Amino acid sequence: MYLAAMRVAKQMMCVGAARLAARFGRRHFARSEAGSVAVEFALVLLPFLAVVMVIIQSAVVLLAGQVLQTAATNASRLILTGQAQNASYSAAAFKTAICANLTVMFNCTNNLYIDVQSFPSFTNISLSSPTNTNGTLNTTAFGYSPGNAGDIVVVRLIYQWPIIAAGIGFCLSTACGLVNSAGNSNTLVATVAFRNEPYTSGT
Repeated sequence: MYLAAMRVAKQMMCVGAARLAARFGRRHFARSEAGSVAVEFALVLLPFLAVVMVIIQSAVVLLAGQVLQTAATNASRLILTGQAQNASYSAAAFKTAICANLTVMFNCTNNLYIDVQSFPSFTNISLSSPTNTNGTLNTTAFGYSPGNAGDIVVVRLIYQWPIIAAGIGFCLSTACGLVNSAGNSNTLVATVAFRNEPYTSGT
């Protein structure tokens, strides 16, 4: 009786093992699709995050460029109307007036540069590139010459916008086209050209 029970138990164990092997054998694992979604998501996660990061960064850069252009247009009126000349604005004072309107998105103290040049006519306008061939700023070309009444003046605001996507390793080398200067930055340039009004000096 005991031996018969043991024989039946042994047979049941063999049958169970055979069924388990058939169910979870090599062929089963080769055909199994369990967890494939997680694996596919892991494969596309990094490229997806890179694309999202670059899209967001591109939108921010475009917005910053528009804000900088608006600030350049508004600040140019100080020179256009003779207010800056009559108040004897220095380059630092003119920059301070600009930074008063760039307090949210911009780091004026470290990243904003101004270039104000005067010319006798529009045909004589000649501006140097704001950056050198190695991507660094060409600060030696920046000056401050607001001119006099009737002079042609070009105001440029140069701002180095940091590209976060490049700084954290997304889109290495050029951050998908956003980096155009040294230090993983994008040099934004807002330019306004105009003729000074015939203002009266000292008024």
